[in-house]
Amino acid sequence: MALRPAPDFATRASRVSALTFAFLAASLATGLLVDAAIQDGVDVWDIARGVLIFITTAWLAWGAALAFLGLPAGRTAPLPDLSGPPPPTAVLVPICNEDPVSTFARIAAMDRSFAQAGLPLHIAVLSDTRDEHAAQLERITFERLLSETNGEGRIFYRRRADNHGRKAGNIEDFIRRSGGAYELAVILDADSLMEGETVRAMIARMVAEPDIGVLQTLPKIVGAHSFFGRAMQFSAAFHSPTFTRGLARIQGVTGPFWGHNAIIRVRAFAESCALPELRGKPPFGGPILSHDYVEAALLARAGWSVLVDDRLGGSYEEGPENLLSYAKRDRRWCQGNLQHMRLLFAPGLPGWSRFVFLQGIFSYLVSVLWAAFLISSILAALMAVEPDYFPDPHQLFPVFPDDRTKEITALAVGIGGLLIVPKVAILMGAILSGRARGFGGGFRAFLSVVTEILLTSLLAPLMLLYQTRAVFQVFSGRDGGWPSSQRGEGIIPLPSALQAGAWIVLIGALSLSAVAWVAPGLTLWLLPVCLPMLVAPFLISWTSRALSHAVFRSPEETEVPAVVRTYRDIHVRWRGTEPAVDYVEADANAIA
Repeated sequence: MALRPAPDFATRASRVSALTFAFLAASLATGLLVDAAIQDGVDVWDIARGVLIFITTAWLAWGAALAFLGLPAGRTAPLPDLSGPPPPTAVLVPICNEDPVSTFARIAAMDRSFAQAGLPLHIAVLSDTRDEHAAQLERITFERLLSETNGEGRIFYRRRADNHGRKAGNIEDFIRRSGGAYELAVILDADSLMEGETVRAMIARMVAEPDIGVLQTLPKIVGAHSFFGRAMQFSAAFHSPTFTRGLARIQGVTGPFWGHNAIIRVRAFAESCALPELRGKPPFGGPILSHDYVEAALLARAGWSVLVDDRLGGSYEEGPENLLSYAKRDRRWCQGNLQHMRLLFAPGLPGWSRFVFLQGIFSYLVSVLWAAFLISSILAALMAVEPDYFPDPHQLFPVFPDDRTKEITALAVGIGGLLIVPKVAILMGAILSGRARGFGGGFRAFLSVVTEILLTSLLAPLMLLYQTRAVFQVFSGRDGGWPSSQRGEGIIPLPSALQAGAWIVLIGALSLSAVAWVAPGLTLWLLPVCLPMLVAPFLISWTSRALSHAVFRSPEETEVPAVVRTYRDIHVRWRGTEPAVDYVEADANAIA
């Protein structure tokens, strides 16, 4: 490919609209602060708060813009179909220290689905497992997979001698050694499931549009049991399609690649996506962790289109079942995204790819900025009480100025609106279009959305602290590595949650006490932030417990997809026990 794909008019218009909306919302929020500060006299803390609220509000407004742009479904063109035999295609399943029974049962289910869709695909299991005992279990289970699928000659297993480059290096090793035999490759994770008809549609589009380097699907979460897991599962099914459609309209041919449940053109990857090892030691040096964003940028630089197609269903994965497991995975993403600071000015990248890097970086820095805004607001209130930082004992509990109260109220309403209004709009669209029927009907979908908003509001202060801690760990030089994923990890007992969340409780107690002492007028407004911190262990434990189907029902629960049902049947038979997923207590220390 020689010519870099250019964004069309619709993509440019979407980008301008989103950026304009974010700028106007941020300017309005900053204006409220400036208006109040002018009446009292502007100081350094007011300037700091103005800068911080502009950046953080712009970030929230950008997310809201994605939802608003994705709300109109538009005309849905039919997916293409293959008119002849598919080109040589491999399905790649990189694994590292995974449960082999679950992993190979998924492969058996997908192999059956591929055959039903008329796809003679090869499947390659690419192991990076270091533990010899675990590797032996992989080989034993692989033999069972071959026996039950009659897969000799089309299902392969190889274990690397070393795991240089981790997952990206694993894929690169396959492409260097065996990529010449294939035109296309479907990249999966160990917990991925894909319907054969979905893969057939993906192959057909790659054949019809030879300029596509990557075609990404939107995976839906299946098999969640806990309050936390089912909330993520509902959000992925209910909200994510709209946000993804908006993202597709903004990014155009410079779209997202999430590293799994996607199809790649092997030649494009071979020519464009050899990743360098960054100079220096981790966390900012060494192998690139968030490799998928970088690979998307390299493909776009070489002139290939990177697309996400929200029309593609039949793509599934599992999600974390508790907050600690999510925070552990998020820590790796944080380090990987912050690594992109070193790639922002890499030569030849499209401007939008650089902007995507910047978004990924700010997705973690924004937590630090929100924390800084809260701290600067407290300091500004303290300065208003007694500029020399030593308040008179008779003035420890001054009345908070009315203009500040109005300012905070307006900001709270505005920020809350940017978070809530898009979800309400998606709910209304789902009810009017009939899509809500798949989620238990309009009323049950309404209850699910309200519950999800309340839950995310309670967990937001905890995630703010987890992400802030992660950012400081990265900048202090602490390497988080690439910890193995915890799948089906289950309940966090309260004693373990108390141990894992004690530091959050301490921060919440100290913050609330300090505010009550120096600026009591702010206490009421800080309660939504500090109270969840004070009860963090209970939230961690409670949200890890099983939840009934009264809320968060998804279409995949009402009508289980064929490939998911097949996987569960095979998994139960291979395990020889019920249920298919053993929902057991987890060790919080192992995943904190």
